[in-house]
Amino acid sequence: MAHTLPLEFFEQPTLVVARALLGRTLVRQFENASLEAEIVEVEAYTADDPACHAYSGRRPRCEVMFGPPGHAYVYFIYGMYYCLNVVTEIEGIAGAVLIRALAPRQEKGDEKLFSGPGKLCKQLQIDLKFNGLPLFDDKQQLYLLPGRTISDEEVAVSPRIGISKAVDRPWRFYLKDDKSVSRRK
Repeated sequence: MAHTLPLEFFEQPTLVVARALLGRTLVRQFENASLEAEIVEVEAYTADDPACHAYSGRRPRCEVMFGPPGHAYVYFIYGMYYCLNVVTEIEGIAGAVLIRALAPRQEKGDEKLFSGPGKLCKQLQIDLKFNGLPLFDDKQQLYLLPGRTISDEEVAVSPRIGISKAVDRPWRFYLKDDKSVSRRK
């Protein structure tokens, strides 16, 4: 049995969880195999953020963002991609962290395999059936393990990318030297 991240890990402010997710391990269980990858790039979104789906309040699309924390928030964009987020904050307060890039535990020869939120979901076969899934339960097809601790010296902070609102907020965190990061600023 794996020791997943505890529920308390997710019950923190979104920006704290975003930074703390770097170095954690995302596990995707398939029918006959599993894949483990390290989180190397994330972006934070909160209810008071014009770029956040929950900015206009509770709606069916973003209901999961209002909690409970530690669950997956998956949405569909551009008519072709799914994006995976980790729900944060205490129940009732919307917040989530977008997983932008993962580094495979074992090198497969494709350094960009898990780079970009839509591409990583496509590679890991993550779609809307994962929306609301608890990421602290190792009996699920998708969950988070503690992984490794990342020092502040290894982390870069920049404005988020691929959005048109609140573009100046420095809410993107990534590992400076990781080749799986989707875009360096």
